[in-house]
Amino acid sequence: MSILDQIRERAKKNLKRVVLPESEDSRTMEAVEYILDGKIAKLVVVGDEGVRKSVKSKNASYLEVIDPNNYKDIDRMASEYYEIRKLKGVTPEEARKTVLTDYLTFGAMLVKDGIADGFVAGASHTTPDVIRAALRCLSIDRETGVVSGAFLMEVPNCVYGEKGAFIFADCGVNPSPNARQLAGIAVSSATLFQKLVGKRPVVAFLSYSSKGSAEGELVDKMREAVARAKEIAPDLLIDGEFQADSAIVPEVAKIKCGDNPVAGKANVLIFPNLDSGNISYKLTQRLANARAVGPLLQGFRRPASDLSRGCSAEDIVDAVAVTAVRV
Repeated sequence: MSILDQIRERAKKNLKRVVLPESEDSRTMEAVEYILDGKIAKLVVVGDEGVRKSVKSKNASYLEVIDPNNYKDIDRMASEYYEIRKLKGVTPEEARKTVLTDYLTFGAMLVKDGIADGFVAGASHTTPDVIRAALRCLSIDRETGVVSGAFLMEVPNCVYGEKGAFIFADCGVNPSPNARQLAGIAVSSATLFQKLVGKRPVVAFLSYSSKGSAEGELVDKMREAVARAKEIAPDLLIDGEFQADSAIVPEVAKIKCGDNPVAGKANVLIFPNLDSGNISYKLTQRLANARAVGPLLQGFRRPASDLSRGCSAEDIVDAVAVTAVRV
């Protein structure tokens, strides 16, 4: 059974409530039917009564459809959102209009208020839209200190990582993270790997250099990030800087890095910037036929998951299952 199939099974055993605010997207509604039929999660779908009528699953009792225009606590929510945004110049009237008409914000506020455990969006919204909703509505984990976007990657017939399972980060949020941010991203990603895969995370900071084989500003940044990460989480298995092959291929690691405990064994890959992370996950997904779930937003106290606008209904199902087991 694949890692993602295992995650779906885990989600079924401890049902959580996940918000899907994009009811106007046909892929979302296709995923709703599958999730309900498989009893993978309880769902809160933001939409009108027509959404409920369109759902044919026999397990419709696991579905709650909430229309902001009929929501009993809309006044309180509007007031709460105003308090969050008033320092940015938002008026009470604008706050009320936002929670009534912007399903993404409304869904994030449902998570903030404890009506749901997490949310999944992005099929019809851009990543910046989803991140803004999370930043405005969800509490940030101050211990982590940085919001980032990680991908759970599962590469078929792969002997590297944890039998083909990896976390790639940051692939969705920070264009050019500094050393301090990279250290926080690494620690969050290690925790995420442990939570999702259930195995010990082995964290590699990636570069065009392997342990001093080259020099440069980006190499220096990754070395500093390694040192900071080890200070934050001394019990984690973390090292770098590594070229990608040195990080995951034991035979190459032996030649380039000797008996380094991380080299050749990494299952959590930390990229130096958003360019390299985003390009790498998409190439891996397309060329290796890998399943890619994310960006899984890290750094918040409640789980939230973004989607690619090119996602499939199956991608949404996977994102919901992953979000559920992160609670």
